[in-house]
Amino acid sequence: MVHQRHLWDRPDSAHARAVAEAAGRRIGRPVAHPADKIEYARLLKQQGSSLGEIAAKTGIPKTSLHRYLAEVNPAASTEGS
Repeated sequence: MVHQRHLWDRPDSAHARAVAEAAGRRIGRPVAHPADKIEYARLLKQQGSSLGEIAAKTGIPKTSLHRYLAEVNPAASTEGS
């Protein structure tokens, strides 16, 4: 059986990743939605806006809003139990 090596297994890429992280650069996939938009969405939700209204104002899809807003208060989904 042949062992397949991935790019992230190579010593030179590990070194480059470590150097980039040490310099404060973010490694990996880019952020889909900026933190300020997510915070604005949380504020709108606290003010009673619907997900549709929040999606229209922020440009963040409703499916993503479900995920972001659930991260804020995971206990809220278990309160009614």
